Amino acid sequence: MSALPLLQQSLGGLVDVSVASLEEARADRSGHSAVGRPLAVVHAETVAHVQETMRIATATRTPVVVRGAGTGLAGAANAGEGEIVLSTRRMTALLEVRPDDLLAVVEPGILNAELNAQLAPHGVWWAPDPASRDISTVGGNIATGAGGLLCAKYGVVRDAVLGVDLVLADGRLLHLGHRSVKGVTGLDLTSLVIGSEGTLGVVVGATLKLRRLVPGDVCTVTATFPGVRAAAAASAAVTAAGVQPAIMELMDAASLTAVHSLLLLPAPSPGAAQLTIQTDGPAAGVEADTIAGILRAHEGVVIVTHDAEEGERLLAIRRSMHPAMAAQGTTLIEDVSVPRSAMPAMFDEISRIEKQFGITIPTVAHAGDGNLHPNFLFEGADVPAQVWEAADELFRAAIRLGGTLTGEHGIGVLKRRWLAAELGDDQWQLQRQITAVFDPLGILNPGKVFEPDA
Repeated sequence: MSALPLLQQSLGGLVDVSVASLEEARADRSGHSAVGRPLAVVHAETVAHVQETMRIATATRTPVVVRGAGTGLAGAANAGEGEIVLSTRRMTALLEVRPDDLLAVVEPGILNAELNAQLAPHGVWWAPDPASRDISTVGGNIATGAGGLLCAKYGVVRDAVLGVDLVLADGRLLHLGHRSVKGVTGLDLTSLVIGSEGTLGVVVGATLKLRRLVPGDVCTVTATFPGVRAAAAASAAVTAAGVQPAIMELMDAASLTAVHSLLLLPAPSPGAAQLTIQTDGPAAGVEADTIAGILRAHEGVVIVTHDAEEGERLLAIRRSMHPAMAAQGTTLIEDVSVPRSAMPAMFDEISRIEKQFGITIPTVAHAGDGNLHPNFLFEGADVPAQVWEAADELFRAAIRLGGTLTGEHGIGVLKRRWLAAELGDDQWQLQRQITAVFDPLGILNPGKVFEPDA
């Protein structure tokens, strides 16, 4: 018997075969859509539902694509012809909060911002802060190894997860990691799962490392510069000075102009780039003044505010980048990281690539950790060959500067052709062998991360 009748027999109304749901599951926010239409969407509500789905998938050799909110930017959760979509979006419970131990246990479908809203009355929070925090799930954050605006000071998802509950391809349930601060028993399989993009198993629960709410004020510093290289050099100088802002975001001229247009703000000066920086904690004011001095010494025109509401309004300019790009056409949102001292050189490379291909590449960056998001704009559904050629140049430039293909979005399908260029053949083969141990039939998210066999 094929998978669909078995799923319907076992899981009943949780199995969704409506055209609208199947079409939605083909795409994420990358602009990429999978070929063909998936078999069904299983809206799992319990761990048992996930286990049963995987047992049926194994018995029938049917590929499975795990999906959260579908907000990914690499095509990793897109499902195509004949695949089961296993959605964990309905698994939204905050199961346990332990402020004394600074941990929480959650289901994977809870939204990032929703989690922190529920944690706030306990005086704690979960630090990862992706720009999509209002719409992205914790399970998706774990699958992609997400980062965000606050990670330079407070770390990324990998720094904030103590353990995961993982359902394997054959339906077995593993409890990985620990609840204690320290734990080095055996191999660190929790870290292996984080960022694995659904290729090792289905995350059905997570034990998260929390922080206490930060006391004191939040100060916001904005500075405009005559060009993006000056802004990048200023951000590198802040890092070199040993000051640790909570947020340090850079917008180049094209991205700043686009956001001002979207938000109906006065147009910035031609060519101007902007840094938006926030400091927090008891020393926020002193740190903001120190940073302001550094920025002025690097050609910055600086504004400092101690008003939290005004600070959020200024930061909203950066958070509006994605809708501003969407308003201009189809966007390929890329994600490379370089050492922070190499930020100016990476912007030089982007400028070179723009001139070489005759295109504009609006770019924002988490300047506090060297993570850049270049955006390629085009018309239509398919990425033009010229854009991929320019992206190829950009990826290879990041690697040459000691960086990486992706800081937080993942590989998915959009970057898999470049993976071996960064890892080298031996490590690429070893990683494929590791996935085969977890998933010997190759049914978990096939074709994602690694190029399929010819």
